[in-house]
Amino acid sequence: MRSILTDQRTNLETYDETRFDVLLAAGEPAKVKIATWNVNSLKVRLPHVLQWLETAQPDILGLQETKLIDENFPVAEIEDAGYHVVFSGQKTYNGVAILSREPATDVLMDLPGLKDPQRRVLGATIGSVRFLDVYVPNGQSVGSEKYTYKLDWLAACRDHLAEQLQSHEQFVVVGDFNIAPEARDVHDAVAWAGEVLFSDAERAAFAAMLELGLTDTYRMFEQEEGTFSWWDYRMGAFRRNRGLRIDHILASDALRQICTSCQIDRTPRTWEKPSDHTPVIAEFQGQPI
Repeated sequence: MRSILTDQRTNLETYDETRFDVLLAAGEPAKVKIATWNVNSLKVRLPHVLQWLETAQPDILGLQETKLIDENFPVAEIEDAGYHVVFSGQKTYNGVAILSREPATDVLMDLPGLKDPQRRVLGATIGSVRFLDVYVPNGQSVGSEKYTYKLDWLAACRDHLAEQLQSHEQFVVVGDFNIAPEARDVHDAVAWAGEVLFSDAERAAFAAMLELGLTDTYRMFEQEEGTFSWWDYRMGAFRRNRGLRIDHILASDALRQICTSCQIDRTPRTWEKPSDHTPVIAEFQGQPI
């Protein structure tokens, strides 16, 4: 893991570096965009990420499945785009990164109490916001060892979320959760019933996280039916819209109160050689009651 405190002036000199700190301040608060995207290999998808950063202009972006060792992370390219970056990676699999307009502090790379060599967690404080980026294990199949590992991982994650909510009023957790919470988050709930990503135990684990006081920001707003964040590469799944909504942005009550929108951006999934996931982005502006 490395923390880059960039000196780039071209893209940062006009950026209001106090925007996070004034989220809850008096006066006209800034609009803050928070996003998540499983890029399924940053080496392959870097041009897509840079293109999306330029058009979407998120203030914080959590990436998953970067699939890069830290020495190979494209620091210069991210800096040139106007972002600070912290990352935690490994060869071939997993890997997480946080791109932010303001530098990250108090970086965490492991779930407390869980001995796990897989690089799936990255937490940081950015301005007044505590941000957690997660790549939840897939689980392979219900009943497998990897499924048990997933449920244990989710339990450890829930414990950490509970602690973070006690410590941070403005807290948001984003990432690829590898869980579709409800039937409307699956293109065919009957076919997926009892399968990994949509099993009862996984959905219960997700619900247990929400019960801590987190809100699924996407479900705060009216959404078009059949909107998903992941589609298999096989069998024309994207063309046929046979997808799942498994990428989420969960916000604490203070941030829920000032969340003004949350959308899934399907556009990058239409690009050449895309990730099988597409970005989710939420906007926050105002003061909580």
